[in-house]
Order: sequence, then C-alpha cells, then structure tokens
Amino acid sequence: MLNGILLLAALTAVSADPQTTTITVDAAKVVNRVSPLMYGSCIEDVNHEIYGGLYAQMIFGESFEEPPQLKLPEWKNFGGAWSVQDGVCSVKSDAGAKLLWTDGPTLLDGVVECDLKFDDHPGDSAGLILRVQQPGVGADAFVGYEISIGPWGKFLRLGRHRHDWKLLQQTPIVLADGPWHHLRVEMTGPKLSVYVDGAAAPTIVYTDNDAPLAAGKIGLRTWNAGVQFRNLVVDEGTKKRAKPQFVIDRGDGVSGMWDAVAEGDAQAKFTWDADRPFNSARSQKIELTGGRGTAGVANRGLNRWGLAIRENHAYAGRVYLRQAGYSGSVTVALQSADGKKTYAHKSLGPIDKDWRKFEFVMPTTETDTTARLSVSIDKPGAVWIDQVYLCGTGDDLFHELPIRGDIGRELQAQGLTVLRYGGCMVNAPEYRWKKMIGDRDRRPEYPGWWYPHTTNGFGIEEFLQFCDAAKFEKVFAINVEETPQDAADLVDYFNGPVSTEWGKRRADNGHPEPYRVNYIEIGNEEATAPHYIERFKLLHEAMHARDPKLQFIVAAWWEPENPATRRIVEQLDGKADLWDVHVGGDDLHEGRSVDALFTRMEKLVRDWAPATKLKACVLEENGGRHDLQRALGHARVLNATQRHGDFVLMDCPANCLQALGQNDNDWNQGQVFYNSGQVWGMAPFYAQQMAAGGHLPCRVASDVSGDDTNVDVTATRSENGDTLVLKLVNVADKPRRCDIRLEHFGPLEPTAKVQTLRGALSDVNTPEQPERIRSVESTLDHAADRFEYEAPPYSYTVLRMKKRS
Repeated sequence: MLNGILLLAALTAVSADPQTTTITVDAAKVVNRVSPLMYGSCIEDVNHEIYGGLYAQMIFGESFEEPPQLKLPEWKNFGGAWSVQDGVCSVKSDAGAKLLWTDGPTLLDGVVECDLKFDDHPGDSAGLILRVQQPGVGADAFVGYEISIGPWGKFLRLGRHRHDWKLLQQTPIVLADGPWHHLRVEMTGPKLSVYVDGAAAPTIVYTDNDAPLAAGKIGLRTWNAGVQFRNLVVDEGTKKRAKPQFVIDRGDGVSGMWDAVAEGDAQAKFTWDADRPFNSARSQKIELTGGRGTAGVANRGLNRWGLAIRENHAYAGRVYLRQAGYSGSVTVALQSADGKKTYAHKSLGPIDKDWRKFEFVMPTTETDTTARLSVSIDKPGAVWIDQVYLCGTGDDLFHELPIRGDIGRELQAQGLTVLRYGGCMVNAPEYRWKKMIGDRDRRPEYPGWWYPHTTNGFGIEEFLQFCDAAKFEKVFAINVEETPQDAADLVDYFNGPVSTEWGKRRADNGHPEPYRVNYIEIGNEEATAPHYIERFKLLHEAMHARDPKLQFIVAAWWEPENPATRRIVEQLDGKADLWDVHVGGDDLHEGRSVDALFTRMEKLVRDWAPATKLKACVLEENGGRHDLQRALGHARVLNATQRHGDFVLMDCPANCLQALGQNDNDWNQGQVFYNSGQVWGMAPFYAQQMAAGGHLPCRVASDVSGDDTNVDVTATRSENGDTLVLKLVNVADKPRRCDIRLEHFGPLEPTAKVQTLRGALSDVNTPEQPERIRSVESTLDHAADRFEYEAPPYSYTVLRMKKRS
C-alpha cells in the first residue's frame, strides 16, 4: 500500500538532528480508569450560542423586547442599550458596548475628558476609547486605546485593541467621594497621561513604543458595568475645544432588532408598544395612515447577517397578530436584503381584535444567504405583531426538533459525550427553570447575564430533548437562589412519574417519559462562603428526597487557601458528588498546571474528609483562543485529566459554539463556529474529535524521558487488552523523534492507524477555508513493540494499535 509506505518513510525519516524522546508503555499495568464523559462541551449562551446557532429559530428579536435603536446626531452606537436624558448619556451593563462620536475630530494629539457615574450593581469598568478605527459590534471589534475606571476593583486601566485586547497598564486607585468621577487623558504622540478626579499628577503615564496607534475617533465604552457619562470635552490643542451634546432622536419606533420597510408612497407610523403585548412587555405596532403601498418591519437574524435560504426549500413559521380598524390581510415574505426580490410570501387573515396565532409554510424560489423576513400591511388601520418564529424544514432540523440540523450533526461528529447547560447565564436573578418549559411562545423575556433581553424560546425542554436525540449525557445548572420547593419540582419534572404534579406537567407538555437526568449543578462560579453552603444544603435536601440517584455538583470556586473551601468539603461530604473546577486551556503547557492542581486537590479532599466519595469535573476549560495553540493546550489538559481518571470524571471546554463576529473578546474560544447558513469546526474541534475517537477505558503506565516538557503522552487500552492507543502532544517548534517501546503488548497487527493535527499555532478555519486546519488520517505499516515516530512540530497525534488475532 503506497499510503503506508509513504507514511512509514515520514515516520522513520530523521530531519535535521531532532531531539530524541523515549516513550515507554507498560500495557499490563493499569493505573486508573478513564470516564467516557471526558469529551464534553459547555453551552452558556455567550453572545449567542443558542439564538442564531443551536436553536433553529432564524429570527433574532422575536418578541420585540429590544427598544428602538438609539439615534444620536453625530454619534453611532456599536452594541448596547444606550439612552439619553437631560444631557446625560447612559448605557446598561454590556460586554463591550461602544458609542462613537463619528462626526467628531479624528484626533492624534489632544485632551479628552468626561465625568462618569456607575450604577449600584457591581460590575467591571467603563471609560473612554481613543484613536478609534475600524469600529464594529463586538467587544474587541475596533482598533483603539481604552482608558477605564473600575470602581469595584478600584483600578485604573489602560489597554490597546487591535481587534483583540492587550492590557498595557493597570494601577490601583482611591476614588474621590461622591457618585461622579472625572477621567482626563492627554495624548502626545505615543505618550498617554491619565488623570482621575482632578488630581494634579497623572495616575498613569505610558509611552506606547511598541505599537502606537494612529489618529482616530473618540468614543465611550462599557465592559460589564452600568454607567452614565456627562460633560465630555475634547481639546485638540489648537484653541479649539469641542463639547458634543447628548441629544436623543428616539428613532422610528421600530424594535431594535427589526427594520422599518415600505413600498410605494405609504405613510406609516411605528410604535414600540406596551399596550397588551402577547408576551412579555412589548409588541410592535404598525399603522398605515396614508398613501398607497405597503408598510411593515423586517428581520435579518442575529447580527443582521441575513437569513440563509435555499432554492425549492420550505420554511415554516408562525406569528401572533391583532388589529384595530384594519380589514386587510398581513403578508409575510422572504425577500432579498433590499426587498427588491421576493422569494416566497403568504397572506394571513382575517385579523381579529384579540391576539391570534397564524402559522405558515413558504416554499422558496431562489438561494440567498442574506435574505430577510418581512411582515407588512397594505390598508389603513393598525396591526400589532408579536412572537415571530421562522425555521427550516426537513434536514434543516435535527431529529425534527427546533434545533439546527447542521449544528447538531457537527456536535455529534465532534465526538461529544456530555453537554453542560450552565455558566454565568444561570447567575442572572430571573433565570428560573419554571419559565423555560411549556409553550415556547409564552415563555417570558428576562434580563439575562450576557444579553439584556434574553428570551426562553430555547429552554430546558429543548436542551434535554437535543441531548437525548444526540446521545449526550446532560448536565444542567440551576440558579443557587431557586426555592427548595421549585428545586424539588424540577426533579419531578426531569425524572418523576406522571403521577406527580410536575411529572404530569411534563407529560402535558409533550414528553410523558422521564428525561433521566443524572447530574444537576447548583449555581456557577459561586463564592466559597457560608451562604453557598446553606443554599446547597437546602436545595440538595429537597432534590435528593425526590430522586436519591441524582448526582450533585458543587459550583463554588476551588480555592484551596481559602478556609471556606475546606468547610465545603467537610460540610457537604455525602451530599456533593462532584466539584466543578474551572481551568485554563490556552497555554501550551496548561496541562502541567492542571496535573498539579488535581494532584493537590485529591490529596486535600482526602485529608479533609478521609471517607469522602467526592470527585472532580471540569465543566469549563476556559480561554480566549480557537486556533491550533488552543487545540494543543486542550489536548494536554485532556491528557492531564485522564491521568486523574479515577478522580476527574468530565472535561468540558468552553465554549461549545460561537457565532461568527460575536463574542470576540476574552471568550473568543468557540470549538464550533457558525453563521446563518454554515457551520465548521475550529482546530480545538478536531483535537476533541481525535481524543474522543481514541477513547479506551483503561489508562496504562507510560513514561516520557528526553523531553518531558514539550512531549506529553497518555496511553490507554481496551478492557480485553487487544487495543492500545497513544495520545501524543508535541508543543515544541521542532520535530521530536520518539523512540516508542511497548511492553506486554503484542505481537501487533502489521498496520496501525495514525491521526495527526498539525500546523502553525495561529491557524484558524474560516467560512472561506473551513478545513484549512484539520486532522489527517493515515496508516503505519510494520508496527512493532519498538518503533520510531517523528512527531511534527506543534502537533497532536493519536496512534491506535491492535494485537494480532
């Protein structure tokens, strides 16, 4: 076989004096078991893994809860909920919202200053952005300097964005008394001087000799803090001072995720209306007051990136309508982005004075990846619209669920065995499970952690049904402030018979059979304080009484130096089954830290509670990358957790999914990327796929000598000992000749399977090149109990060998 001959040559050829590493494997010595749940992922709806992604709903802003887009003369906002009153500009807490003075000067040198007032809800920071270029929606979607105050952390921060984030300097500060604080920045070439609260001397003086930015615009920014701005003054240093005004134009009355559309000379009035909405607080009102033609609203999905539709394909949807003085029909249509082409349409009517649901199916005539859905009227009168839903049909859906079929199948192809639905989203005060079940059109909107107008169209039901269809173990996190009664009801809804009140509710909602949930996490990233212990005990007692087989996961930070950590181990002994430890995954050597962490953790847990059965899991392996470096970091972390397989039972990187153009900040770590019509795996996707595909339950002894810093190996075998897998990571920038010695395993089949992921550390996949970097499968001929393998630089290799029959 030519392929095998070529690969053997590649495996045994010696490049320019590579360093030799000896790997010895004793296949007869089983060191620990490896859980099949090691290959998980985490969904926590970070801008926005669910909407526009896993959820098949193509409309973003379905419930019209987003306010009309703020329009400020001379300004442009890039994300966030901004408002103006009496010359004061405010923004709600947001992960990176920006407001840019687009009509202001393009400034290189000069002075910019303003007042800031933070709200009472603890957050991070906010301030000025200067020399701004290439702005877009997204936390790091711009070039510019950021100068911000963190009143809770008591710091002043200077950083630089080049579509990423680099902290240049952070300094502790003592803020003046009073709610308002003054921030002043002087710019002279590469030198920036920052003053706080009128101080005579600058708190930060920084000269950016590394990569000084060119001239750019001036703006305001928040990073997870609610804040107000006033008295913005710009001094260009030429006796020219500017004081831009915050004067609001309340826009056209169209909810913020929708656009007004019209044909002919129709005269229309739009109102973001609080009068008797079908769901939550608002609906959209359209009035045709004169002229001839049509008027309505249109939606282009998440990011307004357009709806991807296919020729000769059917799209199904529903919308809720009511009217006052309107006798015509309402038209829903799939159109081109500019509305000049219509690919499908349906007329809905008659419309009643009270809310009525209209369902429709529209076959399309063309393919368009940037289409829109419009809802319009053509006669005088008023119509209200609420709860608009649109999805594909057939193979667009996953097992006929409201799940995107392409994304569901991609997650299966990744080899996932467990999926966690949790993270910071469960910390939102109004995140409550009883709002996430039943009729999706009736589930209320609430202020979410990551998005201020979160809806529950995708909730518990959809998550559980997807996991069951995909054959994933499910881990569901609950808000730690749920009441004990609600927590007990949750268990009945998950696992109880139909004879219970909430088991019957589950059956009434279309699922008579129990969901068979095994793991419930209580909270997320909680402080190791007495309050958490108290809440855990209350919720555990209520839930355990309903299902003694449930396993409960501690979600407090693992802080071994904090005495509260020991109290959690001691007081929750016999109640908690797993402790969720969050680790990093970006660094090439992160696995060594993870190895040391769990070595110490297991010892401490046994010292503090000698008879405990408490174990650990990693439900968030976090970072800010999705390139080959993250893939290799993840592979090493997986090797480390599997070395602790009797103690660590799960490993779930975050984030499972990432929308293209979203979440581009310190959480830029999606394993699977998507846009409205495409889904593709990043390098960490392939590392996870390789690891899962190479799973065997028994880890056997292995030893690395010669370069144990850069070369990392785990070895596992099957129960009957007939298959052996080596997972080898080389994080050096040079190839490593590996002298592999297999003991107590053989004789071997002559052909072994090889899977390799390699490339440049910064390699990523794109919509245009979705497989630029991916794993490659090949074979190794003449396998033996001793052979050489040259591990490429920056590579992950899985070698699978079988005993001869």
